[in-house]
This record gives sequence, C-alpha cells and structure tokens, in this order.
Amino acid sequence: MGEAGLIVSPPRPVRELPGYDEGAFSVQDAGAQIAAPLLGARDGERVLDACAAPGGKTTHILELADVELTALDADAARLPRVHTNLARQKLASDRVRVVAGDAAAPASWWDGRPYDRILADVPCTASGIVRRHPDVKWLRRASDVASFAAVQHAMLDALWSCLARGGTLVYATCSVFVEENEAQAAAFAARMPDALRESPVFPAGAESSGGQLLPSLPGARHNQDGFFYARFRRA
Repeated sequence: MGEAGLIVSPPRPVRELPGYDEGAFSVQDAGAQIAAPLLGARDGERVLDACAAPGGKTTHILELADVELTALDADAARLPRVHTNLARQKLASDRVRVVAGDAAAPASWWDGRPYDRILADVPCTASGIVRRHPDVKWLRRASDVASFAAVQHAMLDALWSCLARGGTLVYATCSVFVEENEAQAAAFAARMPDALRESPVFPAGAESSGGQLLPSLPGARHNQDGFFYARFRRA
C-alpha cells in the first residue's frame, strides 16, 4: 500500500525474512500503513501517538519525520512491545517517550505543552479485521458498539484539548460500523466549532467509501483490513 508497502508472496514467518531483526522493515496491514502518512508529521513537530501499542504506527511516524514523539497506551503491559519495536528499528532516542496513561484523562500524563499532531487510533470493536481474525465475531456483543463509541467520544474530546491551534488530529479505527466511524466523526465535528474536517487521501487502488476503507475481497490489488480515518485541523 502506498510508496513503501510490499506484499511478501508466498507468506513466510517474519523472522525468516532478511533484514527483519536488523530493523530494515516492520509488518503492518495495508490499511494501518495509511495512518502515519495521513497524519503528515513534519520535522521538528511535537507528536502524540495515543493508544500506541504495539508500536507499528509509532515507528512509522518516526521513519517519516524527525519529531518529538510521545507513545501513549493505557495498558502498561503492552508497552514493552513498543520499546522492542523502537529498539529493533533503531528509532529509540531521548526525543521519544513511551508513557502509560489514559488518553481520555490527559491530566495524568500530559505536561501541558500542545501537540502539533495527534494520532488517535482508538479502541473499537475490531469489526474490520474479521477476515483475518474470525474469532472477533464470538468475542463481541451487540452492546459493545455503544460502549466503544462512548469511550471514543471521551478520548476525542480529551485529546482535542491537547492539540495546538493549526494542529492536526487523525481519528482511526479498525472497524466498519458507522457508529464508531462516520457517525462518531460527524458528531465530533458538530460539537467542536474549531474542528475543520479534511478529506483523507488514500493510495490508488485502495477500496474506500469516504473515510471508510473496505476489507479486501479475494483477488483485490491490495490485501487490506477494514479501517476508518477522519482528519481534523484545529482552527
């Protein structure tokens, strides 16, 4: 997907691929690869990757720009994976902080300095990855959609307060449910008068409808999960 994505055919265990242990590349679904380019971080900016574990998008952001980055996740047990990925790809530095904290409660981890870019890859039903993980269908209940939507609402509002004027926030889910995606994004734009919504630009060949990336069908050009992206600029 995009300029840097490659498909390995036939599939092989990642540790068997030359260069993996040396940090030459990382593994991400085609849909997830869009997050960092869509965020558009530039050298010298201050960036927050909320809900960062296991760190695939964190390292991708750092590969694209020389930034001061905070990788945040509420689950401290998952943060060692972020450290491992940063070390493997030789991206760890004193400009990269890995922090345990709740994105919906910035007072517990935020130093008060606004971020220029925020990636909010929020918790969701993961309905977009059912083709690869069919067990998701048995791990979710109908009531989970509303529960996740409430969490997403709280995170969006809290993270918006951490964004600098003129800054960019990208909202992302690996869901295909409208309540977590378009309805969530539209409601956020309606209640935040300084949130200017910008149309996402996806790579050629990516099946999409508005901000919704559609799961690939057999024989498609790309092999992508269902993802949703909404990009907002703070006026």
